[in-house]
Amino acid sequence: MSKTSERRKHIPQRTCVVCRAIRPKRDLVRVVRTPENVIVIDETGKCSGRGAYLCRQRDCWDMESIKRQLERALRVTCTAEAVSELEAYAAKLPQRLTSPEKKDEQESEAT
Repeated sequence: MSKTSERRKHIPQRTCVVCRAIRPKRDLVRVVRTPENVIVIDETGKCSGRGAYLCRQRDCWDMESIKRQLERALRVTCTAEAVSELEAYAAKLPQRLTSPEKKDEQESEAT
């Protein structure tokens, strides 16, 4: 066997700024403060600027709880326009995510 077949692919991990859950980077949404001090949602994860990560569940997008965490993580004051953009995005998200452990349990019970 070669060494390359024994290695597992590295999956980058990030922490949600609200619930502090550690998840794979692709499972989280990146919110970015651009060099122009504008807060935007970065679906691709490639936008330049200072970023913070949030889970893809509405529980982590409650504006009362995330405004302070985002301001601290992004080192900027959230404008009313940015808050309304974040609220509109949050409305599209599911209320809660199913954790990977629960998915495995449900699949094993189904078989």
